Amino acid sequence: MVLCIGLVIMTAGCTSLSPANQVTKDNMQDTWTAETRMVATGPAAPVPMATQTPSYPGSGAAVIDTKIIKTATLNLEVKDIPGSIEVLKTIATAKGGYLSSTNMQKGSDGHLTASVIIRVPAAQFDTTLAGAKALGTVKSVSTQGQDVTEEYVDLSAQKTSYQNQLNQYNEILKKCVNVEDIIKVQQQIDRVQTELNRLDGRLKYLDNRIDLSTITVNLQEPEPVGGDTGHNFVTTINEGIAGFLGMIDVLIILFITLLPLIIIGGAAYGIYRWRKGKKPAVAPVEPVEKK
Repeated sequence: MVLCIGLVIMTAGCTSLSPANQVTKDNMQDTWTAETRMVATGPAAPVPMATQTPSYPGSGAAVIDTKIIKTATLNLEVKDIPGSIEVLKTIATAKGGYLSSTNMQKGSDGHLTASVIIRVPAAQFDTTLAGAKALGTVKSVSTQGQDVTEEYVDLSAQKTSYQNQLNQYNEILKKCVNVEDIIKVQQQIDRVQTELNRLDGRLKYLDNRIDLSTITVNLQEPEPVGGDTGHNFVTTINEGIAGFLGMIDVLIILFITLLPLIIIGGAAYGIYRWRKGKKPAVAPVEPVEKK
């Protein structure tokens, strides 16, 4: 009897453990599948904004290099514009930069003007600007420095966050066996990769503007003696003739304008003379002499 009771207890225990173990296994599988699907289809994790700010040495925080975009505009008066363009090209090359663009044109008065843009390393900005000033007479100069440190740090933080997301999605993709889950995870990977490409493009643009400063040099020829065109006797004679003809034109216009008044005045004077001629002449009275 004891043996039978023991067998019954052992049989009941095995029967009660088997379903429990099965349920636990199924629950774990369902939990993993749900978690995978949530990551693959759910909204992307928010990208943290950059909160790191430049700090001073000794403060214990990371020091961030200041990112400055330097630009300058120089208006210069030179005697030889084509030669000055070649000199500017030589200066830029010697400083480790290059001549970006050149635009030269001749105005209606026959004078040449040109606009030259050169790119040089930021460390050579001041010396290059000084060399350009030495080419002629400086009419005006302006320099600008745009601080893009905050934007650069923010873009770098976003790039790091998106890169972490991409790594996580790639790990999840390796574990996916369901085609639907694979497609959804791949869509998220494509979205994150697109954002990474955009951030990389913006950062490369900023790096280029930061590393290479831009100097725009506007060139013009000096004004000739006597004005923009200089003194010219032929021009003076032509202006005198034009003035004479202009005076004639004024007199003709004035005459035609006053012609009605002249006609009316002449007619009135003629009538006056006619009426005066018809009056009888009155004999003069001789004075009587007293005896």
